[in-house]
Amino acid sequence: MLTLDQARAFVAVAEELHFGRAAERLHMTQPPLSRQIQKLEKTLGVTLLLREPRGVSLTAAGEAFRDECHQLLEMADRAPRRAQLIASGQVGLIRLGYTAASGYSVLGPVLARIKEAVPGVTVELHEMVTAVQLEALRSGAVDLGLARPPFQLQDVNAALLLAEPLMVAVPAGHRFARRSAPVSAQELQHEAMIMYSPDQARYFSDLVADLVEIRSDQVTHTAAQILTLVALVGAGHGVALVPHSTRHLGMPGVRMLPLLESPSDAVQLHAVWLSTSTNPALHRALPHLRKPVDLEQLMH
Repeated sequence: MLTLDQARAFVAVAEELHFGRAAERLHMTQPPLSRQIQKLEKTLGVTLLLREPRGVSLTAAGEAFRDECHQLLEMADRAPRRAQLIASGQVGLIRLGYTAASGYSVLGPVLARIKEAVPGVTVELHEMVTAVQLEALRSGAVDLGLARPPFQLQDVNAALLLAEPLMVAVPAGHRFARRSAPVSAQELQHEAMIMYSPDQARYFSDLVADLVEIRSDQVTHTAAQILTLVALVGAGHGVALVPHSTRHLGMPGVRMLPLLESPSDAVQLHAVWLSTSTNPALHRALPHLRKPVDLEQLMH
């Protein structure tokens, strides 16, 4: 097996093309250096150097071996520094799970914060619903999530990133679109409604059900993704309740109005991670992820 000492010795001879100068460079005498190179050639079974009266020259195999030894020594020199950087969290990998809705709200600002805090860290993105994110945190498949409460998992820490009200999304030609006053839950009792799937979008389905009483005969369609609901509204298939940040999408044919009964913090999105995580890059970034994102400021 090639050792680093052998690689350094051969590189010195290959660059100096003289055993005496190479030995001086390595702070050793010439005879042991010559024996070391001979032993190396015997181990490899190839001739690396042509011995000449005034020095040495490299064979084709010697030139190739010199280049490989250069790479090996460079990697060996980098390895301790890289280990130190990883241990300090200055380089490394953060695997980030995020919901589809967070992709057009807090994801961009979160990535910007991580880049500013730890520019040498790579962020690997994984789109997944909250339940899958929590399972991925538990299994170690992701380090950080952008998820909706509640977080029923041991050792999960959370920091609120975004709290916003629900809005009423109506087609541009709808009678509500011409007004500026909030729409009440009572007024929605007579509207065709596009709703969230109770299985695939339970958080929003439960949230809407707590604020507005909607009969099954009002529901024209159900969908799992907010973007789909807004697109159906724009196509004239009904009215939907969506997070305030959805208006930043600028979906054509859709007007957004406040829902009278919605608290200002009805919809919440949190950064979540395991307190037991041993990822240094994550812990270096976390102090920068504990402050809520101001989407209004970002949009101006």
